Amino acid sequence: MLKQTAKQLAIATTAAIALSAGVASAQQACSNYTVADGDTLATIAIAAYGTSNYQPIFNANRSGITNPNALEPGLVLALPCEDGSLPDGRSAQEIIAAEESRFAQTKRSSTYEPPIKLVTGNGWAPFADESLNGGGFITRLGTTALQRGGNARDFSVSFVDDWNSHLDVLLPLGAFDVSMAWVQPDCTNRTYEWSKETEVRCTQFDASVPVYDTVFGVYSLPDSSYAGATSYEQLKGSTVCRMTGWGLADLEGAGLQAPETITLLQPVTARECVDAVLNGTADVATFEVQLMSDTLSEMGLTANDVVENPFVSTVQSLRFIVHRSNPFGRQYLSMLNKGLNEMRESGEWYAVVSDTLREHNEKLMAASN
Repeated sequence: MLKQTAKQLAIATTAAIALSAGVASAQQACSNYTVADGDTLATIAIAAYGTSNYQPIFNANRSGITNPNALEPGLVLALPCEDGSLPDGRSAQEIIAAEESRFAQTKRSSTYEPPIKLVTGNGWAPFADESLNGGGFITRLGTTALQRGGNARDFSVSFVDDWNSHLDVLLPLGAFDVSMAWVQPDCTNRTYEWSKETEVRCTQFDASVPVYDTVFGVYSLPDSSYAGATSYEQLKGSTVCRMTGWGLADLEGAGLQAPETITLLQPVTARECVDAVLNGTADVATFEVQLMSDTLSEMGLTANDVVENPFVSTVQSLRFIVHRSNPFGRQYLSMLNKGLNEMRESGEWYAVVSDTLREHNEKLMAASN
């Protein structure tokens, strides 16, 4: 693939962008595509949008994809349009406006209940960042859920950028009720030795239903011996980079535990992980594909400079969490769950996500000009 301009790279960060000029393929944005033998989500994304970032296609077809690295030939995928809508569907803005109008007509209780205190953090666009409408799509999903599913609960939203403090201090002390959003480990799986972090998350916190499913890729230099690993087992002995505050349960469950089988680097930012791979400090970096796409764009790199392993990835669910010492914690999670379920049924969930991705992309384009 030819080296992209900064503007093209910015466009490539979401699937809410039409097919780049000069790319001729049956895989086109704003259409339905039937998977052929040998297709992967990455190859489809490259043909349709000029990027290997396939998370938006995954979002639009979540119910039909169980393994992003093993697509079944014949599967029909909806490739999102320029405005984020699905082929032959209403735009995100139309769906959001209709749901907001419907809620405005709902009779609210006159009984006072204190606002639910929500907390998230900056530096994680398009998921959570004050620069985006509603604070990013994770924040918008949380606040909207409290106004759906029979809920009509007031709330406050704060941004505390020290993400670790959410779990260590803010939720345990009751400064906030709900933190948005975290990967909660499978706490029923005791087939491996839990790290202290996993132990804390499983014994001190409760979590909502999945809010957003994201693909965690494994990235390395093209000529690395780990670029073609076909299992996590083959990553043993490597130096792995994943940012501090990000859960490690998926790695631990696959037998990659530090310091026994891997060396672990945990810097603050995704850019530091990419730098570590480029300078040889780390063999691989592993985190979600949307953030990797944005990070490569910001650094002026392409998917050929740091490649995604086509065989090894995990699907992880971001959730809202509460501390078990909060007497109303489970009640708040129940409200959020009801709202999220209604949003998925009405299409508002996808509309909020795609609308924020569109906004995020526009900001990246403006910054690159």
